[in-house]
Amino acid sequence: MERHEGSERDGDFWVFAYGSLIWNPGFAFEERAIATLRGWHRAMCILSTHYRGCEEAPGLVLGLDHGGSCRGLAYRVAPRDVSAVRHYLDGRELISGVYRPGFIPVTLKDGRRVPAYVYVAKRHHPQYAGRQTPDQAADLIRRGAGSRGSSRDYLASTVAHLDALGLPDPTLRRLLRLVDAR
Repeated sequence: MERHEGSERDGDFWVFAYGSLIWNPGFAFEERAIATLRGWHRAMCILSTHYRGCEEAPGLVLGLDHGGSCRGLAYRVAPRDVSAVRHYLDGRELISGVYRPGFIPVTLKDGRRVPAYVYVAKRHHPQYAGRQTPDQAADLIRRGAGSRGSSRDYLASTVAHLDALGLPDPTLRRLLRLVDAR
């Protein structure tokens, strides 16, 4: 992961969203743009033991995993709000330490390339689920429910919002059909 320590200094602070931050950012922003992150892909690879599951029955949620690319949203935060937004996001995303935050360049739909604050999956973390078969993933999603609802509803909301943005994810859509088929 590239480090861009100066990205806040120039007044522009961008956050890249690939999952629930798309449909529930939870913070104020000045600009929102479709963006592409290269070198990482969206994957249902994180065992959720709090928000979308519990220790006894973990759910499965998204993480950014190595390779490929990911289309999502980038939010530009006002300079006056950067500290509060980082504090909020780190509190939300780093609850178990399964994600590593940092800055990675994204390309906005209009062609601008900006460093964005992202959370990528830590492959060595015990909650990293790696590659599951579709049936294994569907079973985890079916049973997972936590403080913010079910893993199934998380997946369904992500699929619906990606579709609405014109950013369909066929892999997630197939997985949702498999979850709902049982």
